[in-house]
Formats: sequence, C-alpha cells, structure tokens
Amino acid sequence: MISKPGITQSLARFIVDTTWEDIPEQARHEAKRALLNFFAVAIAGCRTEPVELALATLADFSGGKQATVVGRSERIDALSAAFLNGAGANVFDYCDTHLPTVVHPTAPLAPALLAMAELRRVSGPQLLTAFVLGFEIECRVGAAVSPGHYPRGWHITSTCGVFGSAAGAAKLLGLAADQVVWALGNASTQSGGLCECLGWPAKSVSVGNAARNGLFSALLAEKGFSGPAEPIAGAQGWLAAMGEPPNWEAFDGLGATWEVLDNSLKPYPAGFVIHPLLDCALDWRKQNPDAVVERVAVRGNPLLLQRTDRPEVATGREAQVSLQHATAAALVLGKAGPQEFTDACVNDPAVKAMRRKIEVAEDPAISTIAIEVDFFTSDGKKHHASTDAARGSSANPLKDAEIEQKLLDEAKSWRPQHDVRPLIDAVWALDKSGDVSTLAALTVPR
Repeated sequence: MISKPGITQSLARFIVDTTWEDIPEQARHEAKRALLNFFAVAIAGCRTEPVELALATLADFSGGKQATVVGRSERIDALSAAFLNGAGANVFDYCDTHLPTVVHPTAPLAPALLAMAELRRVSGPQLLTAFVLGFEIECRVGAAVSPGHYPRGWHITSTCGVFGSAAGAAKLLGLAADQVVWALGNASTQSGGLCECLGWPAKSVSVGNAARNGLFSALLAEKGFSGPAEPIAGAQGWLAAMGEPPNWEAFDGLGATWEVLDNSLKPYPAGFVIHPLLDCALDWRKQNPDAVVERVAVRGNPLLLQRTDRPEVATGREAQVSLQHATAAALVLGKAGPQEFTDACVNDPAVKAMRRKIEVAEDPAISTIAIEVDFFTSDGKKHHASTDAARGSSANPLKDAEIEQKLLDEAKSWRPQHDVRPLIDAVWALDKSGDVSTLAALTVPR
C-alpha cells in the first residue's frame, strides 16, 4: 500500500496560510493572462452542442438564477454554472496547458471561483489568490502521478482539476485547515475522467464535473461534511488508487516556486502536443504557397502519437485531437482556427486526401513542445522544418496583446457588435477591485 501521511495536511495549511502578499507579481500577472484566455475559450464554446444540451438538461432541475453562464443571457444555479462554464471552456481544446503535466488548469478552476464570486462577496486580490493556489494544487497533484497517469487513460484535466477547484473555492470560503482537508477529501472521491472520451461530447462531462464537484466539495466542507485525514496519500487514498508510483517530490517547495509560471496559452483549438506541428506546417505553407505536397514525415514526442495519432476522423471534435487532420487543414487551407476543426472541414475532399499523406514516428528525445517534420513535394524536393518551442508555450509565450485579440476575435465571431473591452480592462485591474461579482456578466452581450 502507498502511504505518506501529512501530504494533504501540508497542502491544506499552504492554502490557508498563503496571502495575497505572498503571491509574486509575475504569478499574479500570469493568473490574469489565464483568466483572459479562459473567457476567450469559454465564449468560443458557450454555444456549442455539448453546452446547449447540458444547459437544457440542467435547467430542468435548477430553480436558481444565481450565476452567469459565460457568454449567454441565461442564469442558473451556481453548481450548474460551474459545470457549464468548465465544459464550455474545454470543449474546443482551446484552453491553457500546464506543460509538465498536460493538465488544462483553468477550465475546471476558474468556473468554480467565478460562481463563488456570485454567491459571496469576493475582491479581485482574493480571486487571484484563490486562482493561483488552486492552480498550484491541481498541477502538483498531477505532477505526482505524471508521466504515467495520462497514458493509462485518465483525463488528467478532470481527475486533477477537481482538486484545484476545491482548493480555490476553499480559499474563497475562508475554510480552516481541517475543513480544507475535508474539501480535498470530498474532491478525491469525485475525481474521474477518461481519455477514451477525447474527441466526443462525453469529454465535457468530466471537465464540467471537475469544476462543479470541486465547488461542491468546498461548500460541503464548510457545513462540516468531514472526510479522512489523508485522502490524497493515504494507504487507500487517491494516489494509491491511481496505481502509479507517486513522485513525492512534486509536493516539495510549496511557495518557493509557482506552477502558474509554467502555463501555456493556445493559439490553436487543438491538443497542445499538435501545436509545434501546426507552427511548422503553417509557416512552411506561407513560405511555399504553390508547392504540391506528396508526403509529410513527422517525428515527435511519444505523447503526440499516444494522444493524437488519428488518421481517420469523422467529426470536428475528433479532429481537435488528430495530428493528421490538423496538419492537413493547415497545409490545404493555410489556417488553424475553430473553422478548421469542424465537421465540414473534416469532410473537405482536399483535406481528407492530405490526411492520407501524413506519417508519424515517435522520438523520446523530442519534447512535447518541439517537432521535426519533412515536407516532400512533387518536384522531388525535401523541405525540413522544426521548432524547439511551440508558439504559446511558456518558452515562447503569447504576448498580452495576442491574448486580448483572441478574446476579441472569439466574442465577435458569433456576435460582431459584442464589445468585450470592458471585460479585458476589468481583468487587468483585478488587483484593484473590491468586488468581482459582475466579472462573468461582462461576457454577456448587451
């Protein structure tokens, strides 16, 4: 049996003791960037079929109008809002990525905190502190079971995201250390999500649940809903149940380093391991607009193959985790935005033909943000391209203005007159805000 008493207690004490003043300025800024990106991807996803179906289902059981559904005029109870906003933010695989673990940290975390901010008075510094702490907890728990957890089939965003949303909500509720342990215990027994569901609406269930159940876990703990002393590292706790030898060092150095500083924001709505390949394909196509591609040979990190080697896809959802489709669309259309990951694009004859020309091999020496690719053209030439750091990764980050533009573009894509500049201004000014209860409402078109 795996057991190491004190892990959950140390996390709980860290959550309780850490103050706004303890958060470095760079971490505060990265939290704002992540929230701006969250609003962009949640607006992009708020009217997709999975969100529409989930909203119609949950509305039948919700008598409350407590919280905002991002980008929509409907209001619903806080737990359901957390679910819908978590699902919507992740539905396009357009959300941020913590590279060491491949957790998408903000999709399950921010919705819980925003729902809380509509239930209780929350200041901007309180929101940012809770965000940074929730981010820290979910990524450290994820690091403790990486790299084996994800390849086993666990959707790490969901399984670990519930710890982040519980931790962040517990911080906003001002829970005592023993209550935070209970919140993490309540979260641990609600952790779930399978990679088999990637590319299908079913994926959104576990991401939405990670947001909802984390918030629910903290609210239960506030009422005295107790749990075990060591739910994470107990003999039959979460780590033991995962069946992966834990990396205990993942829990060392709390407060000395900050996981939010290793966050990556996506320029493309696809799995992040595909992004370096998209960078190369788009750049090469721009430089060689008239070249006729006969074959593409890709060499990438083993995770690229494990998660995205899908030459045959039938839907836009599946295409988001298909390296073959992403590359084909980039080469044929010269773009890699939301429209290139739709059912229509998947069935485009030219894109389908190009998908069959792409072959892939794994190389453990290549990192998850790097790629090596050769384009073979009809004139008999071989063109080599590579990158060591995908655009949007922490090693090659998007500029603040690019994140703002992503949000502006997504808001205007379905409502051209929707001006989200007040939302952008409000996020950058969070450290000066005394009440963030209307922040999510700024996503709703007037």
